[in-house]
Amino acid sequence: MSVNLQKGQKINLTKSSDTALRAVMVGLGWDEVEQKRGWFAPKPASIDCDASAILCGADGKVISREVNQSVVYFGNLRGANDSIIHQGDNLTGEGDGDDEQILVNLQQVPNQIDKIVFVVNIYDARVKRQHFGLIKNAFIRIVDIQKRVEICRFNLSDNYNDMTGLIVGEIYRREGDWKFNAIGQPIKEASRLDSLIAYYR
Repeated sequence: MSVNLQKGQKINLTKSSDTALRAVMVGLGWDEVEQKRGWFAPKPASIDCDASAILCGADGKVISREVNQSVVYFGNLRGANDSIIHQGDNLTGEGDGDDEQILVNLQQVPNQIDKIVFVVNIYDARVKRQHFGLIKNAFIRIVDIQKRVEICRFNLSDNYNDMTGLIVGEIYRREGDWKFNAIGQPIKEASRLDSLIAYYR
């Protein structure tokens, strides 16, 4: 049975399974709030949310200054010796379920990586006058790929008006186990992924 987490709660992913946990799918989803407009106003632009995984070492910092070595995102879909794979960019967030998915083979993640941070930002948010107050039903969930069972889910329910980025959650190593931390920290300026990466440099 899936565990519903609250902000700040943690779960031991390794011990949540009665068999060896090999790989997980990290699903991130969101919906746009319907925007009102006048008779002659143009249709609002679709909100392009991008999910990314930032790879950090034991010191909590990115493993490399090179973005393609330390971040898996729409421009770099495979990282950490292919142990972390982004399934591709969703430009609109339309439809039910996960909008973007990142696969993590926990048994093959290189030893230099102690933490995988999952973030979402709105591309070109300030140019388009968009923010996470225009997003609803945002969530992150962790699925055991082998068993096809959802381990946990974190629904983000805070007020994120004027925020353009979110540090959603992180998978990290602790004493030989993999754990998940539900974070939900908003970032005011994250129209570009670099703004989120900067928190871990």
